[in-house]
Amino acid sequence: MSNETREPLYLQIKEYFQDLISSKRLSAHDRIPTEREIMEKFSVSRITVTNALTELVREGWIYRIPGKGSFVQDGGEKTPHEMNNLDEITTKNSLIDSSTGTNSKRKMIGLIMPTIEDFFAVKLINGIYGVLLNTEYTVSIILTHNSKEKEQAAIREFLRMRVVGLLIFPIDAQTYNEDILELKVKNFPFVLIDRYLPGIETNFVGSDNTEGARLAVSHLWDLGHRNIVICGDSAKTTVSVEDRIKGYMDVFTEKGAMINPSFIVTDFTVNYSNLEESFPLKNLIQNKVATAFIALNAKLGLHIYKLAKSMNLNVPDDLSIISFDDPYFDSELGAFTHISQSEQLIGEGAANILIQLLDKRHNNEGYKKKNIPPKLVVKGTTGTAPKVLLD
Repeated sequence: MSNETREPLYLQIKEYFQDLISSKRLSAHDRIPTEREIMEKFSVSRITVTNALTELVREGWIYRIPGKGSFVQDGGEKTPHEMNNLDEITTKNSLIDSSTGTNSKRKMIGLIMPTIEDFFAVKLINGIYGVLLNTEYTVSIILTHNSKEKEQAAIREFLRMRVVGLLIFPIDAQTYNEDILELKVKNFPFVLIDRYLPGIETNFVGSDNTEGARLAVSHLWDLGHRNIVICGDSAKTTVSVEDRIKGYMDVFTEKGAMINPSFIVTDFTVNYSNLEESFPLKNLIQNKVATAFIALNAKLGLHIYKLAKSMNLNVPDDLSIISFDDPYFDSELGAFTHISQSEQLIGEGAANILIQLLDKRHNNEGYKKKNIPPKLVVKGTTGTAPKVLLD
């Protein structure tokens, strides 16, 4: 890896492993070095390695199994955008007792996730694994890639496999998945994670999204910001987005301030690989119409940061940014002010509720709902509002 190139370190590491895989020096399902080993080999920080591995997962070069490591993706018929092979690999591993390395007929729980490409998902899964580690239960994962059809297929496949219960992170969608509703009708044990179904009682564990937005707006308000944009790059309606917008509006209402509808932007998509492409927030950033942005996901927050930097704007002197969850940063970019959703606690809470359901299959205690309080983590991307815009 050349020191003369100006290419970011995480991209150099990513390309190094891409070359190993393309040249067949690493074969399908080979385990790649640990994060610690990569850090030592290239003399880089953990976050740089995490960035590289995340990109490799996103582009389908590798897959990751929490607690086991990272493995080369199979280039055969089942592409990462279809199954990511996690359902096959974790099903095989689920019959191996982690403490003895021997076969043990542990009862299987199915975990259905949209993707595993960020810290939120990894920490959530680690929370689930931690609870199940010393129990009679093991977990197998299927990814849906935000497809309703694949979510339905995953539920049916797990039922065919005779899992004893399900943990479901629902897709981003405007309509309910009928298969989830059928689970409820049949009293099959399941717990929803992160997103609930409005108007339908189910077991659920997630973050208090309304409070998360309130924390973000209140922090910026105390710093003197009044022109605050809240933005998300999903064109589909989700409960979490709706709750965060509610929290945003609640604070403005309590402050007796007018809400600018043009500062609530949630119906667009982003080409994250191209800063030059048309971007609905570009004018708001370039013309300094807004002094602060609340990004509804970490990836969007990082994109706004890079876009501002490309316009020679300084964060936080010219612009403050808060994201939900912590983006992946190389050391030269600094640390990000963010709303921590305590995702590991969400995973632990969901696993514990499901175990309780399985231990008391017929109970009359009603549905269990748990909202984990979010936390504001103040770092280097928020500061006092520019004075020129306060007058």
